[in-house]
Amino acid sequence: MKLVITEKPSVAMSIAGVIGAGQKQDGYYQGNNYLVSWCVGHLVEPANADAYDERYKKWAYNDLPIIPEKWRYEVTRDKQKQFKVLKELMNRPDVDALICATDAGREGELIFRLVYHKAGCQKPFERLWISSMEDSAIKDGFDSLKPGAEYDNLYASALCRSQADWLVGINATRLFSVLYGASLSVGRVQSPTLAMLTERDAQIRDFKKEKYYHVHINPAGADATGEKIKVKTKAEAIQAVCDQQQAVLLSLTTEEKTVNPPKLYDLTTLQRDANRIYGYTAQQTLDLAQALYEKKLLTYPRTDSRFLTSDMLQTIPVIVNQAALLVGFIRGNVGIPIDYIGQVINDSKVSDHHAIIPTLTISDYDASTLPETERSILQLVATRLVCAIHEKHVFEAVTAVFECGGHSFTAKGKTITTEGWKAVDRLFRNSLKQEIEKEDVEKTLPELTEGQTFDGVDAAITEHTTTPPKSYTEDTLLSAMERAGSEDTDVDAERQGLGTPATRAGVIEKLVHRGFVERRKKQLISTEKGINLIRALPENLTSPKLTAEWENALTEIAKGGYAAPEFMAGIKVLTRTLVRENTAAREDLKPLFEHKKQAVGVCPRCGESVFEGKKNFYCSNRDCSFSMWKNDRFFTDKKKTLTPELAARLLKDGKVPVKGLHSAKTGKKYDAVVVLADTGDKYVNFKLEFSKNTGG
Repeated sequence: MKLVITEKPSVAMSIAGVIGAGQKQDGYYQGNNYLVSWCVGHLVEPANADAYDERYKKWAYNDLPIIPEKWRYEVTRDKQKQFKVLKELMNRPDVDALICATDAGREGELIFRLVYHKAGCQKPFERLWISSMEDSAIKDGFDSLKPGAEYDNLYASALCRSQADWLVGINATRLFSVLYGASLSVGRVQSPTLAMLTERDAQIRDFKKEKYYHVHINPAGADATGEKIKVKTKAEAIQAVCDQQQAVLLSLTTEEKTVNPPKLYDLTTLQRDANRIYGYTAQQTLDLAQALYEKKLLTYPRTDSRFLTSDMLQTIPVIVNQAALLVGFIRGNVGIPIDYIGQVINDSKVSDHHAIIPTLTISDYDASTLPETERSILQLVATRLVCAIHEKHVFEAVTAVFECGGHSFTAKGKTITTEGWKAVDRLFRNSLKQEIEKEDVEKTLPELTEGQTFDGVDAAITEHTTTPPKSYTEDTLLSAMERAGSEDTDVDAERQGLGTPATRAGVIEKLVHRGFVERRKKQLISTEKGINLIRALPENLTSPKLTAEWENALTEIAKGGYAAPEFMAGIKVLTRTLVRENTAAREDLKPLFEHKKQAVGVCPRCGESVFEGKKNFYCSNRDCSFSMWKNDRFFTDKKKTLTPELAARLLKDGKVPVKGLHSAKTGKKYDAVVVLADTGDKYVNFKLEFSKNTGG
């Protein structure tokens, strides 16, 4: 009997169906001499600091650095039941071998190995390595299982990454939180990402707008523009010299230019486009792509490759045609040039997984039954595949240089000679219901000849204003994270930039959740809390260089060219140095972290500020008895919570419509207006008002 262990229940179900283990049991499938179970993501994780010593429950500078001599691992609290299932299955007498079928990558390897070791299992295991959940891919994978030992170096690399992040994250977070008396979360990827956001926001805040001017002339209707001029009077002088004068065409150059088809999607570029076009967050896109993967409609999404492998040459034409049918706007409008498929093949640029493409399953699937969000992602991936196998977009760029009144003016135009892949892109853009960024309108110049003269040209001035850098969106931040530290990263490193394709979305969500960053429509803006944190941290924690150095080393560990103990020794030195060099808070930064209570509203009795406490919302005036208690029966009986938002609206408006109030008599829900009916007595009263608008 062989035990197959996957990362997620949905993957276990798919694999079980293919290998004939169709009998559903409690926490696993069974059949055909197989057991198939799952980990539910990270079942086993590094233990918290207080697992090593009780005193670590309190954060103190003198206890730092915390560096375990022997690492401890714990089963995640809410996943105890599934771990128990796996442990029992691993130790069943009739199970003689295991198959690791977690996601084929560094983190997937870590998930399986930690469970394997925590369960005390010593049975031999093999490795399943696939990039698609299609039945054929699973069958092929089981026909070519590899000995688990071949992935020992990958596991060593993953373990080093996990332990190094723990050491730096735990110690740096405690260190700066203790020094500044505030909760300051620090992370190897999180902190440099936040630093990029705060730097961009500072550039925008400090930007000073400046006006500048262009003088234009219009020979034969062409718009020829002069140089950028900062002083208006100088522009006016040039206009006066050129207006109604003769212009001469000094030079006319034509250059053929090409725009290559876009590469296929990896996770980051898919997240970027989904954010730019649909406004999806990086996490939403990852979740949607994962759902499509589990429905067998997309290949593995957590990839950093943008190419396919040569063994896929036979199936790609079929998938391309199915993709074209899926996005109906393509068929009948543009051909499918199969001859160009070779440009998406590059074995040397595929690491764990190839690029994200649709699977053959889409031919038998009614995409109209998918949620709109999933359908959008599937359409995006299908369109990209069809674009990628098209020919180049070719155009002639024409540059005309004129002389008038002793000044030079330039006009530019272009003529498309081969639309190529942009024909597909244009159809896709036209199919979208919402507006997205449009490309520059194609401009053509009139027929011109060098030496040609133009009498009585008009001259005009246009006024412009310099613009600040744009705030980061998830699209542009993901791009910046991907490129960060690249100058310090070896080109052969498995991962470059900040984080991995699979973790970048989580980093952004963490920054937002912890209040360091806020979303304003598509923009990501650093908060005062985030700005202050970056000010307090040393440069080596806010620079992407640290991550670049780690990824270089981790790649070498995975290849067997660098020893894991040597890497971890360096991390321990880094951690000790960090604590030793930061013994006290900077005096100029201390005031930034002083706790400032935010008022919820104004007291209706005395006009002083009302603040939130643990159990109530109270007036800051000690002589005033106004208080709204969170456990007031008025709200608890109706199964509603007196939240800060609700309290603020009651204090501001005196009343607020509330939906879904519970009736103790009928057990049903209803809508009403909650009124702050304060009579000045010891206890504040509330009452209900009903109207047509509240459904009463």
